[in-house]
Amino acid sequence: MMSSLFTGVSGMYAHGTALSVIGDNVANMNTVGFKSSRAAFGDILSQQVGHSQVGRGVQLTDVSPIFTQGAFENTSNVFDMAVDGDGLFMINDGGGAFYTRQGQFNVDKNGDVVNPSGHQLQGYLYNTTGTQTNVIGDINVAAINSPPNPTLNVSLTSNLDSRETIPAAFDVNNPDSTSNYSSSLTVYDSLGNGHVIELYFRKSAVAATGNTWEWFSVVNGNDSASAATEIQAQGTLGFDNSGRLDTESAVAYPLASGGFDFNGLAAPGQAIDFDFGTSITTDGGSGLDGATQYGNDSSTAFQDQDGYSSGSMMEITIGPDGIITGIFTNGQTRGIAQVAIAKFISPTGLTKVGKGLYAESVESGQALIGTPGTSGTGQVIANSLEMSNVDLAEEFVKMIMAQRGFQANSRVISTSDELLVELVNLKR
Repeated sequence: MMSSLFTGVSGMYAHGTALSVIGDNVANMNTVGFKSSRAAFGDILSQQVGHSQVGRGVQLTDVSPIFTQGAFENTSNVFDMAVDGDGLFMINDGGGAFYTRQGQFNVDKNGDVVNPSGHQLQGYLYNTTGTQTNVIGDINVAAINSPPNPTLNVSLTSNLDSRETIPAAFDVNNPDSTSNYSSSLTVYDSLGNGHVIELYFRKSAVAATGNTWEWFSVVNGNDSASAATEIQAQGTLGFDNSGRLDTESAVAYPLASGGFDFNGLAAPGQAIDFDFGTSITTDGGSGLDGATQYGNDSSTAFQDQDGYSSGSMMEITIGPDGIITGIFTNGQTRGIAQVAIAKFISPTGLTKVGKGLYAESVESGQALIGTPGTSGTGQVIANSLEMSNVDLAEEFVKMIMAQRGFQANSRVISTSDELLVELVNLKR
């Protein structure tokens, strides 16, 4: 009879603890990335009574988190992230690694991407050229710039009018009268300064098998290192009698430096290659994908060069693969870092340390760290937050059950007390 009192006490304790777990779930129903927990009960070893066994109550055997996916909420902050699938974000507080599904991140005064507690988000870092390394560290988006790139290649698609006559020998001081057609474009030196170069085309020879044209790349005195207008590159183009580009000479650089000499203390001798398409004889091409010579007005349909000036970062994007990309004022894009995702064999074995953080434990196993979308990890969704996975209706049902269980066990105690009173009264 006395054992029934302690059996009832164990039931009240277990159901009271279950109410605490349910209360914690309900309290965190709006906590970003929160994972609800559930209480597991187990009976206490029974006592032997003859050939029968009588239970001795109930005990709380485990409280484990439920790592089901929560709903997503869209936000306007690009650093708000959610993991769509398995895995947790890695963060560091300066003393060790922690893991979380809470993707509320911002940039602090040092440029580090941090959570609300100031812990740094971890990821695979990129070097200054935008190439990913295997180093995992704090993601920092401050002082990221796009260095300049000097022009090394120029490509043009132009038609040169076959009806043109041969003018006088090209004169750099009188180019308009000694050429048939001109085009201009901006190229960049080693410091990222832009310089305008003029391309002049001059018909130089007429033959039954095709015509020959000369081209000259002229740098104005305002842009040349010598302050004089100069021819700094030149060559020839040969066309067959169908207007296709048949032959082309190698680019010649008249200056002693062997390339372009721009002003502004840029590196001298900048070699720029000019691509007029794949010629038939010289390149073994079609002769139709660049310069042509048809009986139409001379025109340029396309021109491009691979240089650009320096730029500062003006925008950041984050892709499903977790790559953080900077968009710069010079039109370039560059990878900054890639968010690292950790996966555990047994995530329910992780140790809660508060503020939405988990720590590795013996029960969880070691973290398997990789990039989003690989090795079974989920993808990253930017401008989104994963909400709590608490099901309020389910928690209320569990609350009722725990309450009734607590009441029933308290009734067991009061009933046992009444029996004890009757037993004591037998003496009277």
